[in-house]
Amino acid sequence: MSGMDKVMLEGDGTQPPAQPQQGGLSRRSLVLSLSAAAAPAAWLGAPAAAHAGGQLEEPLMDSVRTALTSAVTNQAPPEPLFSTTEARIMYLRWLGTMSDKLRKRKPEWEVRRDFLQTIWYESKRAGLDTSLVMGLVQVESAFRKFAVSPVGARGYMQVMPFWTRVIGDGDAGKLFHMQTNLRFGCVILRHYLDREKGDVFMALGRYNGSRGKSPYPDAVFGAQRNWLFNEKITSA
Repeated sequence: MSGMDKVMLEGDGTQPPAQPQQGGLSRRSLVLSLSAAAAPAAWLGAPAAAHAGGQLEEPLMDSVRTALTSAVTNQAPPEPLFSTTEARIMYLRWLGTMSDKLRKRKPEWEVRRDFLQTIWYESKRAGLDTSLVMGLVQVESAFRKFAVSPVGARGYMQVMPFWTRVIGDGDAGKLFHMQTNLRFGCVILRHYLDREKGDVFMALGRYNGSRGKSPYPDAVFGAQRNWLFNEKITSA
């Protein structure tokens, strides 16, 4: 993968919580309590709660740890670069389409633009489908920068704090930085996809700490449909 942008902070007018939310169902309890049919609708219909982010800490081979650490620390230009005019036009079309869809959740244009630009950059950098990442963020945090789950996962992609110790500098507070959170989330999802040999269903379950169970992947796939984009350029 290529290098990384500098961390960007999103000024969305909200404040980080003083401490994680207490009480409520654990991630595993929530998954077990929902049926496969009802869970996607239930999760997508309750934007006030952070519904996911229960990644489990697992031993990593030294080579994997080194690769992941490099992936989250490398630097790159702050804006995406394009090799052709057509590629830039396609990106601008995507940005405009997604901006319209996200307007109600993020009314300020500059905040919305920075978020979408970072989502696009980080998903492409990690070799992920941008619509899948958008769907995951919708389910995980309802696009809330300072979301905290009952198990302590943080930010847009509900990254568990142990990841900052395993492949970062140990500062879990950085998970409330927009690009840092999206960088970690995309790198972790890419890692799980590699572990599952490209099986998106199983990788999503691993990301949520519910590997092999359908409610969470089904919820993300359902949300993903909201963010699909036709990347084909039609001739006049």
